[in-house]
Amino acid sequence: MNTIAENITQLKNQIGSNTKLIAVSKTKPVADILEAYQAGQRAFGENYVQELTEKYAALPKDIEWHFIGHLQSNKVKFIAPFVSWIHAVESEKLLVEINRQGAKQQRNINCLLQVHIAKEESKFGFDPEEIISFCQSRDFDLYPYARVCGIMGMASFSEEENLVRGEFKKLKSIFDELKSTKFSGNDYFRELSMGMSGDFQWAMDEGSTMVRVGSAIFGSRK
Repeated sequence: MNTIAENITQLKNQIGSNTKLIAVSKTKPVADILEAYQAGQRAFGENYVQELTEKYAALPKDIEWHFIGHLQSNKVKFIAPFVSWIHAVESEKLLVEINRQGAKQQRNINCLLQVHIAKEESKFGFDPEEIISFCQSRDFDLYPYARVCGIMGMASFSEEENLVRGEFKKLKSIFDELKSTKFSGNDYFRELSMGMSGDFQWAMDEGSTMVRVGSAIFGSRK
């Protein structure tokens, strides 16, 4: 069985330089994250606020932390001092709170608007039909500390390639439309986060700029 370092090296060779690898380290111990860190990995993704704050305190401060889970507005304050990216902004209410906490800390927090593209109802995010109108009707300059850098979404949990690719294609078309209209000329709006351990290759084929990979690096979770 490969080591974490070997998995990191293999993935980076597969992914190349045009796509950012987010190592999903949720539930994994500090020792595993350090092994990935020592192999050169710097971007890590966490789902739970308390776990993230504990790991931040214990690990090197040049790690780029990505919060990739469902985030409640009342918990933004705990991660605002250090988090680099919040991947799953699913409402204006959450965006407003990220901006408020970012202003308190006098730091920009990169945000991705989450779009619900999967068949499962359990996943969060804006409806594909609503995200365009939502963006067109909002002045994001009102939220200078919550920097909208792109969109993200999770495909259906399925091995059916045509289904998953179709959902990724849909998200890419939304991204392209927003980039050419609402965010035209915006230097920050350039990220399309989609793809995980089981489907990141399909996601990259369809235009992903960030992939979130956990089990292919750290092994299966219990």
